[in-house]
Amino acid sequence: MAAPMSWRRLVYSVYSPAITGVFTRISDRLFRVRDRRGGSSVLLLAPLLAEADPAPCRVARPTGSAGAQGTDGLCSHFRWMAEHVPAFRVPGTHIHILTSPDQFYQAMKARIKTAKRRVVMASLYLGTGQLEQELVDCMEEALQRSLDNSHSPDLKVSILLDYTRGSRGQINSRTMLLPLLQRFSSQMRVSLYHTPDLRGLLRLLVPQRFNETIGVQHIKVYLFDDSIIISGANLSDSYFTNRQDRYVLLENCREVADFFSELVDAVGDVSLQLQPDDSVTMLEGMVHPYKGNRQDFSAVARKRIMEVMNTAHMRQRLLNRSEDSEDEGMSEGEDDTWVFPLVQMKPLGIQVDEQVTQRLLTDAGPDSTVFLTSGYFNLTRAYMRLVLGAGASYRILTASPEVNGFFGAKGVAGAIPAAYIHIARQFYNRVCQLGQQERVHLHEYHRAQWTFHAKGLWYYLQGQDRPCLTLIGSPNFGYRSVHRDLEAQIAIVTENEELQSQLQEEQEMLYQRSTEVSSSTFERPDRHVKLWVKLVTPFIKNFF
Repeated sequence: MAAPMSWRRLVYSVYSPAITGVFTRISDRLFRVRDRRGGSSVLLLAPLLAEADPAPCRVARPTGSAGAQGTDGLCSHFRWMAEHVPAFRVPGTHIHILTSPDQFYQAMKARIKTAKRRVVMASLYLGTGQLEQELVDCMEEALQRSLDNSHSPDLKVSILLDYTRGSRGQINSRTMLLPLLQRFSSQMRVSLYHTPDLRGLLRLLVPQRFNETIGVQHIKVYLFDDSIIISGANLSDSYFTNRQDRYVLLENCREVADFFSELVDAVGDVSLQLQPDDSVTMLEGMVHPYKGNRQDFSAVARKRIMEVMNTAHMRQRLLNRSEDSEDEGMSEGEDDTWVFPLVQMKPLGIQVDEQVTQRLLTDAGPDSTVFLTSGYFNLTRAYMRLVLGAGASYRILTASPEVNGFFGAKGVAGAIPAAYIHIARQFYNRVCQLGQQERVHLHEYHRAQWTFHAKGLWYYLQGQDRPCLTLIGSPNFGYRSVHRDLEAQIAIVTENEELQSQLQEEQEMLYQRSTEVSSSTFERPDRHVKLWVKLVTPFIKNFF
């Protein structure tokens, strides 16, 4: 089994070829040692081998496809997305913006209870509290009803979580789901994705608390029959009570639901399968993520996932052509909205979301406005260059230190809010150096006893008081989202005025709880960043 390439790059850059060869042989032998749960924090420096952000990867521009500002023919601005990802036409009246954690939680509970064919849930993890147990109870109720009403139960439940986060501690996501798996084994599937980058010596020594920094399954998709919630929220009590995120509900959108069901199935197929005795196995014919060859696993996983993307893309292109004929604009009548799924899984060689996001930032022209939010403000260098070099006005919202999810944490994690202060100050200073203060504004979210996890963007075309496009899902626009984790979001492009109003209200609701950052913000005592935090920030920003 080959040693991870990141380790070898480090050694090659520091030591002679002879010493490098010795290290490689020792490393390869160590990787054959059986897995152990314990670990030391000495290897926390090992992941700090992050690559520099590459130059923006441009998507080819069809002639006349984007960049012009105006209101006639939204398709002329955004139809280029349909050249690269599936484009689903849906009625705007079927899309609803949820605005609170409780709305999100109650919507899931209600739809789980009434599901007849499928419940598909993808998240980083499932928490272990009372609210999470109520979700599990809803699934049990639905599965039992299906079992009672049919000799061949129709309802299938599929759960996709991250292996490292879902296995942490004695009571964890796995133990929460085991009773269901044991009781409804023919109707239930629990898949645990394990990044191929956490292997060998790294896997042996990095403690459980930090091993998820190497890379995780980060997709947040909650699907019930033909309805689906796309969000950035996990299945955990704080996300149901006082952690602000974003959530969009697509009701009776079967084609979109089918796509995400197939996507979750594809990721599940290359993941470890939880068994009723709490062991895990791989499906026959699949490469093991950390025991098998790294390149082989990524190739198999990429092929399986891209089959879903490419099949849906081709099907939708043919369908849209037959419906469109030679119509250049959005379809008239009900189907006034397009939904574009964007997937980012760079460890597997998939970077669709990155390419589309770069194109959106590139094409944002003068007099248009982009509102962009991230719970952890940490734009990649490529995204930052595009924001600073674009013509559009940007209003960027991020968490103030006290609503950062790591605020008050113990140990190294407690320094993370200060690291984000340092990153924000560096960005703000760069804005000032370039004289962009009138065009690029930075805001901080404040809310007592809450944390902030919302991410995405709203795109306002020139002269419009409502957004016509939003990005919503799991990516944070940071290094981890682009390079380490499995992510998915959707771009919604709509001419539906009611949906545009919902998006506007959502955006305004979040920004109303914010204050704009100025140079005096960073001079306050509570914004002081210790020297050691500044020194480790270049490393922290790639892993948190």
